Amino acid sequence: MVDYVKPPDLVRTVVEVGRAKGELSVGQMLVRGFLSGAFLGYATSLAFLAWATGSPRVVGGIIFPLGFVLQALLACELATGNFAIVPMAVYARQTTLAKMLRNWFWSYVGNLIGGVTYAFLFVAVYMQFWVSDGGSVGKLTMDIALRKTLGYASLGMLGWQAAMVSGVLCNWMVTLAAVMGFASTSLIGKTVVMWLPIFTFFTLGYEHSIVNTFVIPAGMFFGAPITIADWWIWNQIPVTIGNIIAGLTFTGGMLFYAHYVPSPEKRS
Repeated sequence: MVDYVKPPDLVRTVVEVGRAKGELSVGQMLVRGFLSGAFLGYATSLAFLAWATGSPRVVGGIIFPLGFVLQALLACELATGNFAIVPMAVYARQTTLAKMLRNWFWSYVGNLIGGVTYAFLFVAVYMQFWVSDGGSVGKLTMDIALRKTLGYASLGMLGWQAAMVSGVLCNWMVTLAAVMGFASTSLIGKTVVMWLPIFTFFTLGYEHSIVNTFVIPAGMFFGAPITIADWWIWNQIPVTIGNIIAGLTFTGGMLFYAHYVPSPEKRS
């Protein structure tokens, strides 16, 4: 394929992107983060609609990546992708640890606001501003939100650990998609290489912290008996930790170690 970018060139590109992300203003990170959170909410709700109307699980997996592709092509800020991209710039000494943490924090806040905002608007429409019960979509959303919170809580510390490990397995694929988006220079190539890892994690049902900023609040808005403490203690915190571990190590660390070679002008 003529538009294939070889791994050493790919990693150098990711390092440069990570460096640029460290220079973004707070406003840019918040707005771009908001868009990412909302786009993933759109894609998740579309997958839920397919499941609620009887489609197989794999159909939701085929549908969901559209949200990731949208935000990636529009150069939005997705914290989970940044858990690998910005560390690669740190490893290459192209940005600082402080700038990486700053990017993670404000991207995450933007994602959270976007996810919760879309969740509220989504539920408002499906419940006709809390006049109806939300039908099959509302029931499915509540069931999934309950499994993601009280389901883990029922297992105690084992549930917390399961949520964290699920977050690791999820973001290994998500960060791979974020990086692989730079492996092609064509629109079709970028879409395909991002679609496949995202399809994999979503179909397997692993935990994505930003997707959950839509799913769990939506379940709460529909009426699921979940508290904010339930949400954060039993899902958001352990899943985010797992997402960070995967980004720092399995994608960011390993790909950097395997393929990074400074550009000729930086070696001289």
